[in-house]
Amino acid sequence: MGIKVGIVGVGNCASSLVQGIEYYRDRVDTIGLANPICAGYDFSEVEFSSAFDIDADKVGQDLSQAIWASPNNSRRFAEVPHLGVEVTDGIEAGSITDAAAEHIEVAGLADVSEIAHRLKATETGIVVNFLPVGAQEATERYAEAALAAGCGFINCMPSRLARDPEWARRFDNAGLPLIGDDLTSQFGSTLIHRALVAALADNGVRLRNTFQLNSGGNMDFVAMQDRTRMRTKQESKTSGVYRTGSAPASYVGAEYVPFLADTKVAYIRLEADGFGGTPLDIELRMNVEDSPSAAGNVLDAVRYMARAMSEGRTGVLTTESELLMKAPGAR
Repeated sequence: MGIKVGIVGVGNCASSLVQGIEYYRDRVDTIGLANPICAGYDFSEVEFSSAFDIDADKVGQDLSQAIWASPNNSRRFAEVPHLGVEVTDGIEAGSITDAAAEHIEVAGLADVSEIAHRLKATETGIVVNFLPVGAQEATERYAEAALAAGCGFINCMPSRLARDPEWARRFDNAGLPLIGDDLTSQFGSTLIHRALVAALADNGVRLRNTFQLNSGGNMDFVAMQDRTRMRTKQESKTSGVYRTGSAPASYVGAEYVPFLADTKVAYIRLEADGFGGTPLDIELRMNVEDSPSAAGNVLDAVRYMARAMSEGRTGVLTTESELLMKAPGAR
């Protein structure tokens, strides 16, 4: 029996995750897939049982078709057969900014009890949250539904869940695992930035200032144009770069550039003091397909959670969150 997964938010990340399983299923080589087997599970054991979205153009479609619906614009790298998983109406709860609403026809009339019923009816065991940056209330409502349905919850977005002691306690008391917050991509700007910061510290160089500027053309970048929502991303990004010690002056910015589609362009600068107080500057630019870079780590998170559930582990999975998340809970 496979690992039954429910997807919250059928956007670019969901598209890359669904495509990825089909892409590697019949391939001899697994280039790009860091862990074909993780926590004792083969990647092909992950199957989708439910999916939720508030885009009227996606609701009612099979998941295999909804992943191609606009405004999704992630790279198409695999053909996906009919999955028999209908995308059902989700919970809006303030998850869409005014700017994002210009790109979709918003539905989102479901409530917590309806989501929980759907999770139970489809025998979903693990819920993966792909809601937009800043969708705190909606994330909490889906977490409520997961608790009611007896599902583990993986929070791939910056909303505070695993870092919130009350939510951590609730999942622990319910006998369910929680992984979060804010997924680190397989090879993204946070990983590179953290490696540079660590390399300076390991070699006695003092970091004075640093910043990271990101540009992209997907809906996550649309959401981050809202300054309030962007603050949640800045918080989780900073946590992801500085896992230990205090952070110097730093800044994280995000700019929506439509023609970039799902390509993220990251620019990182670090200013430091070396031997004798002499200055040392580092500048780095990288391009990465944003959503495929996240999909591999989501696959790992799902399989780690499946093992935790089989072992009866509950509450925030600290080791797994430290490994896979920018702002891990229960440190």
